Amino acid sequence: MKLALIKKTHLGMAAALFSLAFSTAAHADRLADIKARGTLICATLTSSEPVGFVDPQTRQVVGFDVDMCAGVARELGVKLEQKGVSVEARIPELTLGRVDLVVAALGYTKERAQQIDFSSIHYQTPIKLVAHADGPFNKIEDIAEKRISANKGSTPELYARRQFPKATILTFQDSPAAFLALAQNKVQALAISQPSGVRFVNEGSGKYKFLEGALYFEPTGMGIKKGEPALLAAVNEALEKMEKAGEIDKNWNKWFGPGTKYNIVREKKLTPVSAFE
Repeated sequence: MKLALIKKTHLGMAAALFSLAFSTAAHADRLADIKARGTLICATLTSSEPVGFVDPQTRQVVGFDVDMCAGVARELGVKLEQKGVSVEARIPELTLGRVDLVVAALGYTKERAQQIDFSSIHYQTPIKLVAHADGPFNKIEDIAEKRISANKGSTPELYARRQFPKATILTFQDSPAAFLALAQNKVQALAISQPSGVRFVNEGSGKYKFLEGALYFEPTGMGIKKGEPALLAAVNEALEKMEKAGEIDKNWNKWFGPGTKYNIVREKKLTPVSAFE
């Protein structure tokens, strides 16, 4: 009787463990959770024009990344729930499960790819240095041992440190604060992606310029929490459909292309992330 009871207890424990494992695995399927919830929680920046910023008239967050979030949500058959995020909080918010997808000027790096998964790369832009137009600097190499500002936790910070190890890098919470450091002569240059930097150059009334050269030509994708293969596959499928339909080009031209103050051509099309690994 005792042996039979022990066997029965063991079988019950095994069944409970199997049920718990199955339940945990099911819960880990973020794509299923998104569809059951009916919304995609997509994180974007909120103070970086034109990827994600507050429209002064509507007070809504708009931009290229917001439109890309909306396109992916539509392809998944759910509504978009946009969530603002700072540059340094992009990866923590994702790994903690507070958002489903990060579409916030998220440049691919091998270091980041150890923490999160990346979708296919949907655009590539150069990381540039902005300096005073009347200053003595013309090429990025001229800043090699100077003071450079950048967003904290951004790829411009990363590549400024890599390319110019003797430079002093000052980091700030957002692009306007990093630019203010340049305007106040606290630094000699601002490290920033070209699309984001165009705003400061164009609105500077000739006071600022891009230095010749680039710190890096940055591939940018969407961030997905590791261990979510179904969601990753679904996001990549959505991007492929949007590329074939011309939707990514349409979004790009709306925010970056000819007719905008940025006037940047999207030369690089959707590319598998494996090309950069």
